[in-house]
Amino acid sequence: MTIFDAFAARLADRTGRPMSSYDDVWTYSVTDLPGFWRAVWDHFDLDEVAAEPLRADAEAVLADASMPGAVWFPDTRLNYTDVVLRNAGLPGEAIVGLDEDGVRTAVTWAELPARVGAVARALRDAGVEPGDVVAAYLPDIPEAVIAFLATASLGAIWSGCGQDYAPEGAAGRLAQLSPRVLFSASGYRYNGKDIDRRAESAELAELLAAESGRPVTHIVVGEPAVDAESAVRWSDVIDAEAAPGSEAPTSVAVPFDHPLWVLFSSGTTGRPKGIVHGHGGVVLEHLKATALQSDLGAESVFFWQTALSWMMWNYQIAGLLVGARIVCYSGSPLHPDADRLWGIVERERVTYFGTSPGQLQASRKAGLHPGADHDLSALAAIGSTGSTLAADLFDWIDENVRRGLPVSSISGGTDVVTAFAGGTSGVPVVAGELSARYLGVSLESWSPAGQPLVDEVGEMVITAPMPSMPVMFWNDPDGERYRNAYFAHEWEGRDAADRTPVWRHGDWVTVTRRGSLVIHGRSDATLNRHGIRMGSADIYEVVEGIPEIAEAFVLGVDGPRGAYWMPLFVTLVPGADLTDDLIARVAGDIKTRLSPRHVPDEVIVAPGIPHTRTGKKLEVPVTAILAGRSEVSIDPKSVDDYSLIEWYAQRGRDHRW
Repeated sequence: MTIFDAFAARLADRTGRPMSSYDDVWTYSVTDLPGFWRAVWDHFDLDEVAAEPLRADAEAVLADASMPGAVWFPDTRLNYTDVVLRNAGLPGEAIVGLDEDGVRTAVTWAELPARVGAVARALRDAGVEPGDVVAAYLPDIPEAVIAFLATASLGAIWSGCGQDYAPEGAAGRLAQLSPRVLFSASGYRYNGKDIDRRAESAELAELLAAESGRPVTHIVVGEPAVDAESAVRWSDVIDAEAAPGSEAPTSVAVPFDHPLWVLFSSGTTGRPKGIVHGHGGVVLEHLKATALQSDLGAESVFFWQTALSWMMWNYQIAGLLVGARIVCYSGSPLHPDADRLWGIVERERVTYFGTSPGQLQASRKAGLHPGADHDLSALAAIGSTGSTLAADLFDWIDENVRRGLPVSSISGGTDVVTAFAGGTSGVPVVAGELSARYLGVSLESWSPAGQPLVDEVGEMVITAPMPSMPVMFWNDPDGERYRNAYFAHEWEGRDAADRTPVWRHGDWVTVTRRGSLVIHGRSDATLNRHGIRMGSADIYEVVEGIPEIAEAFVLGVDGPRGAYWMPLFVTLVPGADLTDDLIARVAGDIKTRLSPRHVPDEVIVAPGIPHTRTGKKLEVPVTAILAGRSEVSIDPKSVDDYSLIEWYAQRGRDHRW
């Protein structure tokens, strides 16, 4: 019996309603929000970690269902770290760390409370109090997880950034928060090279102190820069020989919506927005997502290849909430070759492997057969996010990893630090689709008139609140930036009396009659050819399946006097050339598999595809630049390779309208 099955059985007993299918439970979860989320609370015994038991009335769960500004569990006090550390009696390892050279470190469940307690003590000594901010400039290493748990235990607020950011780029995010403490590392190894970040870490500490006007305590994993005299060594904070349990932290019970962490938007065309999530909302949502949707528990090994700048790092830590072992990897997913992560999955006996379409695409183009080359018998599911997972990659997994292995392509985001939809226990997988809307997520596809659609492409909307929706945006005292980000869209056909705000996420989606979803790409990057709309994700699914093409980038550019230009930029696999035959195959595949109206005007070999630091293609700002909109600027610190932007700008200047 899966964890979801056990929950559904308890829910049926509780409600007296049949809960024989996933759809039964989902329907209940979005029609009785207080009842569903109370059931989640009870199923995971959260009364045992809360400061007081949850009251029986519905208002104790959801006092106000307005969006934005829903009031969840108004009288509840708890702490994220307490939910993790109640698992400290489990045997074995809690956190595993791997670097690119294969060096392995581990923290056992028995050791974890002492490690967290020691760091919490150092933070208190640095003057950290509830509501203060602690920042991190770290690779994906166990020390980052421990530092986060220590921060949360004090009721302080965590915010992290990967060390691939330059100090100025990291400061553009973290300095907004005026942190009291900065955790950093002396460096990491990536693509076979040692990346020394001692000087950059010291510079970031200085930038943060200068911005806030007060000293910043700097704790360094490894060796600090020579001139960073005030830096504290992590090794001096942690006593590795401390008796397990002797330094367990005393956590601060905080209100349900007390800030837990601040995540940042990509910030490609403006200052990154600080998105604040609360302790309680994250605990509830992540327990639901990991256990009920992904069947993770104390016997699981959870590995999602990620970085501190991406919300999937925060999501991976959720494995600890259910007692799973989590695996942190600091290194390139493709070094020394595309087989790298599959080797980790084998050696660590990973049960849930989270990755990206890019890594799976690279595995396919490298001709890998992971199921034959590795012992993946422990693997129970694969997750993928960052962009849409094409149908042919589902097929590749089925043929080359294991026949019938569940594949969960998920869609969500930093905004809610979870998924709106994806694969889930007990629901069949259909290639190219997200199997189901997640529990408690009232997701619909809407027409421009604000009417729900089935089996038609529309705007993805969320019509009821979720506990992990942002508590607020940082430095947004009246909530205007928050409202404008999600709730300001005007639906042309809705009556004035029926204008209850809904969350518009900015994706094109089809909700099928079976309840599954197909994501078609960003609605603000729509390809609108002769009045026929198509999402870029549909083009990528076709084009990136061609063996010679490594990655594609399609844009729909409005020009003068109603002109429209639709170029397709591609990068090629080593040894491939853009021949007339390849161009003809691209055009033919798009014409026959998608639409003759959306055959690109040109196919152009590019030196690279620009992405945000979390891997999303920069379709909207680059489209605007190609259109010659002079007011558009892209923050160099938010792009993986800013040198590409001028190359694309020149293509726009060269185009003859």
